[in-house]
Amino acid sequence: MIRTLAGRTFAGRAFAGRAWTEVDLSALRHNARALAGLAPQGVRIMAVVKADAYGHGDVRVAQTLYRCGVRDFAVATLEEGIRLRRHMARGRILVLGYTDPREAAALWRWRHAQALDAQKKRLHVHLALDTGMHRLGTDAMDGAALDALCSLKWLRVDGVFTHLCVADELTEQARAFTAAQAARFRAAVEMLRERGLHGFQTHAQATYGLMNYPEFSGDVARVGIGLYGVLSQQGQTRMQADLQPALALRARVAQVRRVAAGESVGYGRAYTARTDMAAAVVTAGYADGIPRSLSGSGAHVLIHGQRAPVIGRICMDQLLADVSGIVGVKQGDVVTLIGRDGSAEIRCEDFAGWCGTISNEILCRLGGRLGRIYLP
Repeated sequence: MIRTLAGRTFAGRAFAGRAWTEVDLSALRHNARALAGLAPQGVRIMAVVKADAYGHGDVRVAQTLYRCGVRDFAVATLEEGIRLRRHMARGRILVLGYTDPREAAALWRWRHAQALDAQKKRLHVHLALDTGMHRLGTDAMDGAALDALCSLKWLRVDGVFTHLCVADELTEQARAFTAAQAARFRAAVEMLRERGLHGFQTHAQATYGLMNYPEFSGDVARVGIGLYGVLSQQGQTRMQADLQPALALRARVAQVRRVAAGESVGYGRAYTARTDMAAAVVTAGYADGIPRSLSGSGAHVLIHGQRAPVIGRICMDQLLADVSGIVGVKQGDVVTLIGRDGSAEIRCEDFAGWCGTISNEILCRLGGRLGRIYLP
């Protein structure tokens, strides 16, 4: 029997997959309520479900959140938005990323935002304003550009938004820059209203904006990584939320190898046994989304509720772990790479730290060949 990340048994029988994720929908619902509880009175949350809901499954996640009261969803691409709309007749879906203007007909058909007025399709859009990140959007301080936006008769502006690019930091510099972004955003919103644009909602906060800079709230808060119960990396936030990780990543022991002292294992002979040891071959590798940078990082996995150091280089389909100190490891045993096994836990933030990246990247890159189990 497989113990899930919530301590439950899956379907009363063993799951036969080589590597899989478990998504706890009750944790997802809990996180949505917790983040909504942080928002000021009257501020709604917009669930960011781009990149297949950060590896959790966009359709199932969006459907679950809709049933618990979320009505606004954000994706990165038109294709993501269309897939979501095919499975959800209701709810507002915002495409945050670039869409070719030639796709205006598809945007209109599926009632998504973003296109150009020249296509002469009545479209509901949110205007992206660049307040200092210099990624997407119109310069918030460019009055002529704002004038031009206000003159586009085929666009119905339902929202205006920006992105706070250092909201995950609380240094003096980060606070000052975030405050400057918020001030530019407020000024641009006021300019738009002075030019006759009214009836739109505003949003600037993402998960970290909500938790670190609650004073810069708008009508909506776009929450992504926090919905899934983790933060981008270890660290403190000004406001605390009782977030529960919604995803576990598991694989199996394919074989246990006896390695004599002085022998090496894996590609490049990157690890040499100091003493006689047992090495478990684990059925997950970089083709499943495990970064090769995990190699030699001091990472470990959980087997039988105990920590087993990762040794050697991550392969395409496998990795190796030192199980010398764990009794009874055998073929078919479950290996936890992210999640809980008994009283032991590996958080996604820990895993990301070993790989030299952030939780967002780890979750988004979990491969399509992984199985996925949903826990109610």
